[in-house]
Amino acid sequence: MHFAYGFLLLPALLMPLGSVARAQAFGPVGDGPAGAQVWRIPSQDPARPALALLYRPAGAGPFRLAVVAHASTQNALRRAQMPQPDYHALAALLVARGFAVLVPERLGHGATGGAYLEDQGGCEEADYLNSGRATAAQIWRALTFVRDQDFVRKEGAVIIGHSAGGWGALALTGRDPKILAAIVVFAPGRGGHADDVAGRFCSPERLVEAAREFGRHARVPVTWLAAANDSYFPPAFSGQLAEAFKDGGGKVTFSILPAAGEDGHWLVEHEDGVALAAYALDRALKRGTAVTRDTGQVR
Repeated sequence: MHFAYGFLLLPALLMPLGSVARAQAFGPVGDGPAGAQVWRIPSQDPARPALALLYRPAGAGPFRLAVVAHASTQNALRRAQMPQPDYHALAALLVARGFAVLVPERLGHGATGGAYLEDQGGCEEADYLNSGRATAAQIWRALTFVRDQDFVRKEGAVIIGHSAGGWGALALTGRDPKILAAIVVFAPGRGGHADDVAGRFCSPERLVEAAREFGRHARVPVTWLAAANDSYFPPAFSGQLAEAFKDGGGKVTFSILPAAGEDGHWLVEHEDGVALAAYALDRALKRGTAVTRDTGQVR
């Protein structure tokens, strides 16, 4: 999958990761953009910490935690060149609502580097279940680490996932709803833009069945958002995935957002797109553990 993040020239990211690791233990390592702070957090590789951005409100907290899970790509060169994801507009909205916000970079991406654990394999035999679970394990490792900080509440966390990050978030819906109150996903999936062609998918039937399987174990309610002009997972196909998740037993609210930019798949990365999603986000954040299963347009 393609990626599109604003590039951040952060001093901590310009150092070799091994040098950073030797210089300081897990935790903050420097300043980030506009109120964010660079953190080193544990990864699935004990020898390789992951880099993350942490945004937080003023004061000591404790604050509810939101973890934002970024998109990915099967292309190794594109992954290596990915700048640190920041989701600045989304983080600003969440901080304004009292959340501490962690945006972790997963293994195999950008400056964090290391092995790519969430490989889906070939297009015809794509393993969407295990790729999603591998993404989920890294999201959960990041959440667990930051949840142990004094300024973070132990309950009521939220995960917001984008594309492959959203797919991994769906694999976490079986977690304890007291710890994880809600999941919001923007165009979750894998295998979109097969052969770099808009609207073409790798083994779409496998993706549908994997969504159904994630739903079988779900305990956490999901808000599923798709932009009208998403070229990776158009609303009609996103709706099929959401319906399969619900058929498996998941609790989901599916909404189609207005068209945004040239490709709505990247809506959540931009201020205008986050503004379009704000109403749906607020409903999800306020609802917490409440359950809805309606589908349709945002009203």
